[in-house]
Amino acid sequence: MKRRLAAALAIAALVLPAAASAFDGTEPLAARQWYLANDRAWTYWPTQPQLFPISVAVIDSGIDGTHPEFTGRVVAAKSFVGGSPFRDDQGHGTFVAGEIAANPFNGEGIAGMAFNARLMIAKVVGADGVVSLRAEVAAIRWAADNGARVINLSLGGVRDPLDPQLDTYSPLEQAAVEYAYSKGAVVVAAVGNGPQSPATPWGFAHYPASLPHVIGVSAVRQDGSVPNYSNRDAVYNDLAAPGAAIFSTIPTNLVEARAGCAGEPYSDCGPFEFRDAIGTSFSTPQVSAAAALLLGQDPTLRPEQVAWLLERSADDANPSTGCATCPAGRDLFTGWGTLDVESALDLLAQGSVPPADHYEPNDNAGPWAHALPPLPQTIEATLDYWDDNLDVYRVYLQKGSRLYARVTPEGSGSVRMSLWAPGTQRVDTLDGERSLLTRSRVVGAQSRLAYRATRTGTYYLELRLSRPAYDPLAYRLAVARR
Repeated sequence: MKRRLAAALAIAALVLPAAASAFDGTEPLAARQWYLANDRAWTYWPTQPQLFPISVAVIDSGIDGTHPEFTGRVVAAKSFVGGSPFRDDQGHGTFVAGEIAANPFNGEGIAGMAFNARLMIAKVVGADGVVSLRAEVAAIRWAADNGARVINLSLGGVRDPLDPQLDTYSPLEQAAVEYAYSKGAVVVAAVGNGPQSPATPWGFAHYPASLPHVIGVSAVRQDGSVPNYSNRDAVYNDLAAPGAAIFSTIPTNLVEARAGCAGEPYSDCGPFEFRDAIGTSFSTPQVSAAAALLLGQDPTLRPEQVAWLLERSADDANPSTGCATCPAGRDLFTGWGTLDVESALDLLAQGSVPPADHYEPNDNAGPWAHALPPLPQTIEATLDYWDDNLDVYRVYLQKGSRLYARVTPEGSGSVRMSLWAPGTQRVDTLDGERSLLTRSRVVGAQSRLAYRATRTGTYYLELRLSRPAYDPLAYRLAVARR
């Protein structure tokens, strides 16, 4: 199945306290951006703050380089499918870019949410409107290599773990995402829409939203309800944001000759699909913009810390907020809830951000695993049931040698260990069970594992949480070889 767009100079940071009133968007059409108020995008600051500039990569259909909203806002651009990145015949990339970084201070049009954003444009959509996977992978790596701190992917391919013929998992895409993560980029992707899935609603988030270290974003309406087109997922749907009646920029070449639309390159004057635009494509850039604001406040944040702040500060979706189908707490319709930028900044100010995990990415066997330092060794790392519930370490054993491993959690939670045979490529599929050698046993609060190697080679030690938890769990892993 093809991948498609999911549309149905450093300066000192000025840290300001939360306040009852905030600086306002002054653009003439900002009132039509209901999502700015819904996201509480700027209410944390009483006046416009000075934030660190943050590079945000929009990997999409390009951008209209003549649009007045983007004058001076684009710092890099490249097409991976031919043609100019500054030509956007589909309009999707220009729409997404406008939500993130349309100039909020030029006295015309709309206001991009991330006023500190610097756009990096990567064109990956061909003339037929289809996303080139090869181009997407190259674009992610290009963005990471050129300093992108946030990567927006309002696109995706179907995930179906029950039908490999429909499932579009790509190890190249996962490798690119993990490369970007390792370079410090926050990767944000749409969970996808039913019309681009085998059924509506679809029960699985699309790729790359369902990959490790990606914030998967779903859609909500203005009344708080979840539209049928927004894909569901109990694990990989992380956060919801407004995805209906979205107003943004369109290319000037797509402006239709209708009454009142001459020279107005905004979505109400564009093709039908952009008027009152809907889709998780248009929810995703709001979360990317929120990530840029957080990083602008504190550029030392790691990607997993930005994700934690955005997710754990979300406004819980439930019947009282308009989502009749959403139970209290995390759910498959909205993940942790709906985006709340002010609450995320408040949480950052409290200083309770989880520690960074310096052994990531290490999300599977084979090339994804992290090599353990020389043994014996004790390391400290974290697991997160929702965002990073799989840590895999590789260890070399001679035939006849013994491996001893012990995990001690630093809080309430149980970590299960499994040891996999040399040659294992993935530990998260049923096909891999034949490579499973042994599992750990519980001794008090610890999990322990021992194994005598039957052949020489590289073995894989897998750790995962056995039950859901609100916060990431820090652990100490002690490994010895005799």
